Amino acid sequence: MSSSINRIGKSTVPRTAISTSDEHSITVRGEDLCRDLIGRISFGEYFSLLVTGQRPSKGDARVLEATLVAIAEHGMVPSVQASRMTYAAAPDALQGAVAAGVLGCGSVILGASETAGQLFAEVDEAAKDGKLADAARTVVHRWREAGRAVPGYGHPLHKERDPRVARLFEVAREAGTRLRFVEIAEAVEQAIPEIVGKDLRLNVSAAIPAVLLGTNFPLRALRGVPILARTASLIAHLTEEAVNPSGFALSYQATRELVFEGPAGNGAAT
Repeated sequence: MSSSINRIGKSTVPRTAISTSDEHSITVRGEDLCRDLIGRISFGEYFSLLVTGQRPSKGDARVLEATLVAIAEHGMVPSVQASRMTYAAAPDALQGAVAAGVLGCGSVILGASETAGQLFAEVDEAAKDGKLADAARTVVHRWREAGRAVPGYGHPLHKERDPRVARLFEVAREAGTRLRFVEIAEAVEQAIPEIVGKDLRLNVSAAIPAVLLGTNFPLRALRGVPILARTASLIAHLTEEAVNPSGFALSYQATRELVFEGPAGNGAAT
């Protein structure tokens, strides 16, 4: 790999190994798009191929597709509200409304899967010379000492384990993928009460890396999974918004509950 990667001004030639085309064909990751891929593989398999450069095994594909289904939809969450309100203001720009929802995918909402994956990778490395439970306590303590939250644990609605967790773990077992990171996720859950002082249970944002890191899916692409999944949900919400609007109602709800805390004006009421 070139050392010039991500160095501004160093790389002068654009490069990609993902796709190319000529007058008669389109090649994606070494396969003919029309002959080998269209109608022959699922979109989840294709997503994995695009990201990793190789087709996933049946087990890996099943786990990936399960995570996409698990994270796509969860009601009027902030990303959906932002998307609907944007669409209400600009119904001619579906892409802008989708983008508004996707832009809310950060470290707190949806992006926690990537951060949880980084935590699990640290525990995995620390456990190579000792017990998994000890490694989990060490890493969680390190993160807390650094002022970092433990990502993927606790949920405002699902106070017990998020119900999606058990199903994703079950799918991983059925698919025969590696369960090393499932074990790590559970070890972290056991370590949290003693170190954090709260009994925070696994949520879907930790379950996703727990199962995907046991497949061929790379850590650095984890944030893309909830983004891709939520995009499908946003399109569904915007399709509904077009015939049964809620965007302005959501805005009204926020205004109705608003508490103004600024200084009072000097003008007299008339």
